[in-house]
Amino acid sequence: MTALLREVIGDVLRRARTDQGRTLREVSDTARVSLGYLSEVERGRKEASSEVLAAVCGALGLRLVDLVARTGEELRPVAPVRVLSSARERGALSAPRHPAPAGEPVRDVPVARLPLAARPTARATDVLLLAA
Repeated sequence: MTALLREVIGDVLRRARTDQGRTLREVSDTARVSLGYLSEVERGRKEASSEVLAAVCGALGLRLVDLVARTGEELRPVAPVRVLSSARERGALSAPRHPAPAGEPVRDVPVARLPLAARPTARATDVLLLAA
């Protein structure tokens, strides 16, 4: 089962808060976010706006970009991504369902670092998860 973005964001925020030994009330007061709402965000029950996330990050001494990066690291698929070499293969967006055939290299390469011609293209049936 795939974790929802709001659940992973909540986990990252909760860990940051507890690692600092701070209470939910302390962070909610500093961030000027209600205690109940912050609790719901940490438990992954509410989709917080970017303004709320920025306020909570500020209260925790985090940059919003660090929250997004940590969340992305946790959402990143564990399976290796195969670098696509042919035009026919470039239509594939996700990691292969099966390991690469013997002798074929499998590398973990962020899509943004691939040359434009080698980047996979989305199809109407593909699903993308986006992080703010």
